[in-house]
Amino acid sequence: MTESTATPIVELVDVTKVYPQGAVEVHALRGLTLTVNQGELVALCGPSGSGKTTALNLMGALDRPTGGQVRLEGRNLAELGGRALSRLRRDRIGFVFQAYNLMPVLTAYENAEIVLALRGVPPTERRQRVMGLLHDVGLEGMEDRRPDELSGGQQQRVAIARAIAGEPAVVLADEPTANVDSETAERLLALMEKLNRERGVTFIFSTHDARVMQHARRVVRVVDGRVQDDQTRDSSVTG
Repeated sequence: MTESTATPIVELVDVTKVYPQGAVEVHALRGLTLTVNQGELVALCGPSGSGKTTALNLMGALDRPTGGQVRLEGRNLAELGGRALSRLRRDRIGFVFQAYNLMPVLTAYENAEIVLALRGVPPTERRQRVMGLLHDVGLEGMEDRRPDELSGGQQQRVAIARAIAGEPAVVLADEPTANVDSETAERLLALMEKLNRERGVTFIFSTHDARVMQHARRVVRVVDGRVQDDQTRDSSVTG
């Protein structure tokens, strides 16, 4: 993707985030500027407390910045009200959380389907899309299992299917390999890399896992709330 044809999905412009903590203030982000384009596979890395998860939460409209601008597909999130932000999260952003955040009373199929159901997508279309995704993530035949009947890696695969079912502009994954073993982590990363390559899904990871960085096409190092380094690998390099 060349600079002239790149389409920005997420833009953070001189973003600050300050959290009050008793009598003091914690500066999580200190003028962070970052643009992620459509189709990128980006890892935000850095030590604990560097601000990478805060940045991810701002991109996902789960929090608001203290200063600066966060834009999704050109829209300044600060200008949107609560209802508009809820629609934005539902329709344009996919989330993969550390703790999976699956609904325990729903099956794998129902968890993956939920965003489409909330949007009012017809049942036939929902089934076709969700069954295809569950096949893609290696869960064919496990559609009727509830989360407590699935391993950690299988639950994370359901979470990935749910995140991309609605064909969002971007998928935000917070430490996606934190709660799975090494073999499962490699399979999940290969899956997300495949979805990025074949479906054009834009992924942004928050991570301190070297394996995630090896699969990413671009690695952005965040230290003390600022971008310290931003490196893009050649697209011909494989993980």
